[in-house]
Amino acid sequence: MNYISKQSTQKNKRLVGSEYEKIAMDSLAKKGYTIICNNYRCKFGEIDIIAKMQECLVFVEVKYKASSLYGYPRESVNYKKQQRIRLTAKFYLRQYEKYEVSCRFDVIEILGDTLTHLEAAF
Repeated sequence: MNYISKQSTQKNKRLVGSEYEKIAMDSLAKKGYTIICNNYRCKFGEIDIIAKMQECLVFVEVKYKASSLYGYPRESVNYKKQQRIRLTAKFYLRQYEKYEVSCRFDVIEILGDTLTHLEAAF
Protein backbone atom coordinates (compact mmCIF):
# COMPACT_ATOMS: atom_id res chain seq x y z
CA MET A 1 0.00 0.00 0.00
CA ASN A 2 2.80 2.43 0.86
CA TYR A 3 4.52 1.51 -2.42
CA ILE A 4 1.48 2.53 -4.46
CA SER A 5 1.18 5.94 -2.82
CA LYS A 6 4.91 6.58 -3.27
CA GLN A 7 4.67 5.60 -6.94
CA SER A 8 1.65 7.87 -7.37
CA THR A 9 3.52 10.76 -5.74
CA GLN A 10 6.45 10.31 -8.15
CA LYS A 11 4.08 10.42 -11.14
CA ASN A 12 2.47 13.58 -9.79
CA LYS A 13 5.90 15.21 -9.32
CA ARG A 14 6.80 14.36 -12.91
CA LEU A 15 3.54 15.84 -14.18
CA VAL A 16 4.03 19.02 -12.16
CA GLY A 17 7.66 19.19 -13.29
CA SER A 18 6.60 18.81 -16.93
CA GLU A 19 4.11 21.65 -16.57
CA TYR A 20 6.72 24.02 -15.18
CA GLU A 21 9.28 22.97 -17.78
CA LYS A 22 6.71 23.88 -20.45
CA ILE A 23 6.26 27.30 -18.82
CA ALA A 24 10.05 27.73 -18.80
CA MET A 25 10.32 26.72 -22.47
CA ASP A 26 7.59 29.20 -23.41
CA SER A 27 9.43 31.94 -21.52
CA LEU A 28 12.70 31.12 -23.30
CA ALA A 29 11.00 31.06 -26.70
CA LYS A 30 9.48 34.49 -26.05
CA LYS A 31 12.99 35.79 -25.33
CA GLY A 32 14.22 34.49 -28.68
CA TYR A 33 15.78 31.17 -27.64
CA THR A 34 15.46 28.17 -29.93
CA ILE A 35 14.48 25.07 -27.96
CA ILE A 36 16.56 22.12 -29.12
CA CYS A 37 15.17 19.49 -26.75
CA ASN A 38 13.82 18.94 -23.29
CA ASN A 39 14.36 16.15 -20.78
CA TYR A 40 17.61 15.03 -22.41
CA ARG A 41 18.71 11.87 -20.61
CA CYS A 42 21.84 9.79 -20.73
CA LYS A 43 23.66 7.45 -18.36
CA PHE A 44 25.08 10.44 -16.45
CA GLY A 45 21.88 12.34 -15.74
CA GLU A 46 19.21 14.60 -17.17
CA ILE A 47 19.06 18.15 -18.46
CA ASP A 48 15.63 19.78 -18.36
CA ILE A 49 16.03 22.05 -21.40
CA ILE A 50 18.70 22.48 -24.05
CA ALA A 51 18.27 25.71 -26.01
CA LYS A 52 20.24 27.97 -28.27
CA MET A 53 20.58 31.74 -28.22
CA GLN A 54 22.50 33.04 -31.22
CA GLU A 55 25.66 30.90 -31.22
CA CYS A 56 25.50 29.87 -27.55
CA LEU A 57 24.19 26.49 -26.44
CA VAL A 58 22.32 26.84 -23.13
CA PHE A 59 21.73 23.99 -20.69
CA VAL A 60 18.83 24.89 -18.40
CA GLU A 61 17.80 23.41 -15.07
CA VAL A 62 14.21 24.22 -14.04
CA LYS A 63 13.29 24.30 -10.35
CA TYR A 64 9.89 25.00 -8.82
CA LYS A 65 8.65 25.60 -5.27
CA ALA A 66 5.29 26.90 -4.14
CA SER A 67 6.90 29.09 -1.45
CA SER A 68 10.30 30.05 -0.06
CA LEU A 69 9.48 28.71 3.40
CA TYR A 70 12.21 26.06 3.06
CA GLY A 71 14.51 28.02 0.75
CA TYR A 72 14.55 29.14 -2.84
CA PRO A 73 14.32 26.68 -5.74
CA ARG A 74 17.75 27.74 -7.05
CA GLU A 75 19.35 26.51 -3.81
CA SER A 76 18.57 22.92 -4.77
CA VAL A 77 20.98 23.21 -7.71
CA ASN A 78 23.90 22.49 -5.42
CA TYR A 79 27.48 21.61 -6.34
CA LYS A 80 26.72 17.89 -6.76
CA LYS A 81 23.75 18.64 -9.05
CA GLN A 82 25.87 21.11 -11.05
CA GLN A 83 28.58 18.49 -11.56
CA ARG A 84 25.99 15.96 -12.79
CA ILE A 85 24.57 18.53 -15.23
CA ARG A 86 28.06 19.40 -16.51
CA LEU A 87 28.88 15.74 -17.09
CA THR A 88 25.59 15.20 -18.91
CA ALA A 89 26.24 18.31 -21.03
CA LYS A 90 29.70 17.00 -21.99
CA PHE A 91 28.11 13.75 -23.10
CA TYR A 92 25.53 15.66 -25.15
CA LEU A 93 28.23 17.79 -26.79
CA ARG A 94 30.26 14.72 -27.75
CA GLN A 95 27.17 13.02 -29.11
CA TYR A 96 25.60 15.85 -31.12
CA GLU A 97 27.93 18.79 -31.65
CA LYS A 98 30.49 18.37 -34.41
CA TYR A 99 32.17 21.72 -33.86
CA GLU A 100 33.27 23.70 -30.83
CA VAL A 101 30.43 25.78 -29.47
CA SER A 102 30.19 28.18 -26.59
CA CYS A 103 27.81 27.08 -23.89
CA ARG A 104 26.52 28.13 -20.51
CA PHE A 105 24.43 26.78 -17.66
CA ASP A 106 21.25 28.60 -16.63
CA VAL A 107 18.68 28.01 -13.91
CA ILE A 108 15.04 28.93 -14.27
CA GLU A 109 13.52 29.32 -10.84
CA ILE A 110 9.75 29.32 -10.47
CA LEU A 111 8.66 30.45 -7.03
CA GLY A 112 4.89 30.41 -6.80
CA ASP A 113 3.83 32.39 -9.87
CA THR A 114 7.15 34.22 -10.33
CA LEU A 115 9.63 33.01 -12.93
CA THR A 116 13.26 34.13 -12.65
CA HIS A 117 15.82 33.29 -15.34
CA LEU A 118 19.32 33.12 -13.89
CA GLU A 119 21.71 33.27 -16.85
CA ALA A 120 25.16 31.73 -16.39
CA ALA A 121 24.08 30.53 -12.95
CA PHE A 122 27.08 28.21 -12.65
